[in-house]
Amino acid sequence: MKEQMLVAGAVVAALVSGPLVAQENAAAQANNPLANTTALNFQNLYTGELTGSDRDANQFFLRYAKPFSAFGGNWLMRATLPVNTFPDAGGGDTTGIGDFNVFAAYLFDTGNPAISFGIGPQLTMPTATDDMLGTEKWSAGFANVLFNAANPKFQWGYLLTWQASFAGNDDRTDVNAGAFQPFAFYQLGQGWYLRSAGIWTYDFKTDSYSVPIGLGLGKVMQTDLATVNAFIEPQYSIATKGDGQPEWGIFAGLNFQF
Repeated sequence: MKEQMLVAGAVVAALVSGPLVAQENAAAQANNPLANTTALNFQNLYTGELTGSDRDANQFFLRYAKPFSAFGGNWLMRATLPVNTFPDAGGGDTTGIGDFNVFAAYLFDTGNPAISFGIGPQLTMPTATDDMLGTEKWSAGFANVLFNAANPKFQWGYLLTWQASFAGNDDRTDVNAGAFQPFAFYQLGQGWYLRSAGIWTYDFKTDSYSVPIGLGLGKVMQTDLATVNAFIEPQYSIATKGDGQPEWGIFAGLNFQF
């Protein structure tokens, strides 16, 4: 898993040092999760230490987002398929596909084109290839997103989600979990920016939680085919409760907007 972390960092470093020239008018919108563009993201979260153990973990996320029209309005669909590597009881690691998640957010007219706001349903399907890599439960809930790009230098917003299980393996613990991802981006110029986008989680069944805070660096680059956004963000949890929560980690990714 440490090799996966190093590979992710090397890929990001290679891209941000490339010859592509960033366009300032694309930089502010490159991190907008509700942008009116088709997006393909390759993201990786390496967790260096889990609470209650000295073990590490890794999650690779393949994400696809696409705007669409339905019911007389504009929507954005985002689908995520994770590849998880989690420690097992035998001292080794188990790697495989995790649970597939999809949400569709209805985009409200805020009266300001720089401010995006959406809310809608989400569904998580038990697609994990191993029982320890997923919940073995069908879960449903909602996703709410805000992105404010009114200031060309500083953009901020959040992603709030909640879901609870309604079907699946009766022998597995029911799901009732929320996540809050506040994010902030400060533009440095020439496509470079500072970022913070840790995901805070809370389990309503066990009262366990984690509150990671990150500070990272990214760069937006414009090509003939897509807007490319490369970033790396170290994160540290300032508060945790329960076993298996991240003590620290590194979040890195390559995002493409078409």
